Amino acid sequence: MDSPTLASAFREGTPLLGAWSMTAQPVVLEVLAGEGFDFLVVDGEHSENTIADLAMGVRTIDAVDTATDSVVRVSGPDRAEIRRVLDFGPAGIVIPQIESAEAAQRAVEATAYPPDGVRGVAGGRASGYGTDLSKAVATANESVATILQIETEGALEDVETIVEIDGLDAVFVGPADLSARLGAFGDFDAEPFREAIDRIVAAARGADVPVGTLATGIDTIEARWNEWDVDFLVAGTDVGYLRRGAAAYLDRFDRSKTR
Repeated sequence: MDSPTLASAFREGTPLLGAWSMTAQPVVLEVLAGEGFDFLVVDGEHSENTIADLAMGVRTIDAVDTATDSVVRVSGPDRAEIRRVLDFGPAGIVIPQIESAEAAQRAVEATAYPPDGVRGVAGGRASGYGTDLSKAVATANESVATILQIETEGALEDVETIVEIDGLDAVFVGPADLSARLGAFGDFDAEPFREAIDRIVAAARGADVPVGTLATGIDTIEARWNEWDVDFLVAGTDVGYLRRGAAAYLDRFDRSKTR
C-alpha cells in the first residue's frame, strides 16, 4: 500500500504544522525535518534561492528519516517554473500572487497532467528519471498537493470561486501581502483584514478546502490557530528562529553581566 501523501492529509482534514525555510541550506533543513514538522516549505519567491537550491532542498528533506514532507513555494503562477519545480518531486507546491479566479484556474491546471491540466511530461526526479514515468503521470495529480495563496484583492474578491476549483488541495493566507493590499500592512486587527480572514475561512470551509496561514512568532500561534480558525499552520521561518535564538542569548548575557 502506498504511504499517505500531504495531499491526502489535506483532503482528510488532518491538522498540520509546518515551518518555512528562506535559506534552503541542507544543514538547516536536516535539523528542521529532524524536529518532526509535518512539512517544510522551501521558498522560491522572497529568497536568493535558485532552482538548483530548491531542488537540493527537496532532496535534503526527503533524505531525512522522518515523515516531514517537502513543499516548494514558486515565485508566481508561471507555468514553466511550476513544471520545472514539480519535475524534481516535492510533495506539494505553493503558488503565490494569484490575482483572479482565472489566474487560479490556470495555476492549478499547470500542476496537473492532461487531461486534468497542461503539465508537460518528462522523466525527471519525480518519475525516477523516467523509470516510473507511467506511474507518475497516472498518480501525480492526486498525490501532489496544490496550494494557492490568497493575498491579493483579486483573489479575495474571487475566493468563493477559487476554492471550488478541481485539483486545488488547500489555500494559504499570506498575511503580510494581504494586509498591505488592504491598506493595513501589519495591522492584523484592522477591520478590513479581519473581515477578509473571515471571508476566506468561510469560503474554504464551504468548499471543504483546508485553509492555513503563517505565524511568525510563538506568541502568535494560538491566535492564528484559534481566532483565525485555520486548519493548518506554518510556525515561523528558519531565519526567524536564528534571529530570535541569537537575540535570546544576547539578552541573557546582558542580564548576567556583573562586572
